[in-house]
Amino acid sequence: MVRHIPFNRLSLTGNEIKYIRDAVRLGQLASDGTYTGKCQEMICKLTTSPKALITHSCTAALEMAAVLCDLGPGDEVIMPSFTFVSTANAVVLRHATPIFVDIAPLTLNMDPTEVAKHVTPRTRAIFVVHYAGFPADMDALSEIAKAHDLMLVEDAAQALGATYKGRLAGSLGDMATLSFHETKNITSGEGGALTLNRENLFERAEIICEKGTDRSQFSSGQVDKYTWVDVGSSYSPGELIAAYLYAQLEAHDTILTRRQAIFDTYMQAFAPFEMQEKVTRTKVPPHSVGNGHMFYLRLPDLEARNQFIKEMGKRDINTPFHYVPLHSAPAGLRFGRTTGPLPVTDHVADTLVRLPMYFDLGSDIETVISAASDILQTL
Repeated sequence: MVRHIPFNRLSLTGNEIKYIRDAVRLGQLASDGTYTGKCQEMICKLTTSPKALITHSCTAALEMAAVLCDLGPGDEVIMPSFTFVSTANAVVLRHATPIFVDIAPLTLNMDPTEVAKHVTPRTRAIFVVHYAGFPADMDALSEIAKAHDLMLVEDAAQALGATYKGRLAGSLGDMATLSFHETKNITSGEGGALTLNRENLFERAEIICEKGTDRSQFSSGQVDKYTWVDVGSSYSPGELIAAYLYAQLEAHDTILTRRQAIFDTYMQAFAPFEMQEKVTRTKVPPHSVGNGHMFYLRLPDLEARNQFIKEMGKRDINTPFHYVPLHSAPAGLRFGRTTGPLPVTDHVADTLVRLPMYFDLGSDIETVISAASDILQTL
């Protein structure tokens, strides 16, 4: 029988169940308990950010970031169209407008030249996506943000542990969002975090995370009772999620090393096909070091990409494409605005395919490479 190889598989690192039992023993299953604190401390170490708040999803962290940017009707936020819907939804929920710009053809990250061209008096923030775990050109984007007094937010959902010019993702903007969804390197099934790199954001971020109350100040003895003081929502996860997440965070270096080895194996295996111009491999920006989050191939056109996926499926190997560009999605057309044609985004969306990538892929990687190689020979 042929072994099914999924695109992603949940992996246990050893202490997940132990810590969940401990959380039950400690007797607090709501948010902001022992394991919440442990996770937030660990995330600060893994990003070098001075403050981190864990959330029930990266979507929640993005929504918090949008509130901290003080977005409102008439405001604009520049972002790539080649991203997950949560990046744009966070802006739309504040009644602001996502402005979609094209990505660079090699890095698939937002092109700073395109960003600079589309800053207007209505622009309030830049939401930067670190695609495939490779940080965008943050120096160039920081210069644009500073020149126009804009907030710079990293959507680092895929990039925990990656670096830009030696600096860790999550510490490169005014704030950053992380994802611990089950498809990410570090997972709690669902989960996320917001890192904060400006001290003047700390207190309000805690209030927003605590449903708009000053509960954190009450818990630390700063006020004698807590009350509703600002807009907010229930963004924190419970302690069972935090306990599971902490076990994964403890194993971060091991997970990153294993995934990077898988990435390197894929890169070597498909180099001959790139030389034959049958595919384009994942490109590593010169200023970035990735985290083994994803390995993708880009085929010549939509027909070849779809045929590749179909043929891999016949071998019971799951190789999905990625985003439908937001600028062409029904909600994107309704709520966002495009700066003009986005040819790189459209082409990448039609040609990109992702190969299986997870912690315990093991010898199955040879099956993936062999099947993909056979198919590429015929395309």
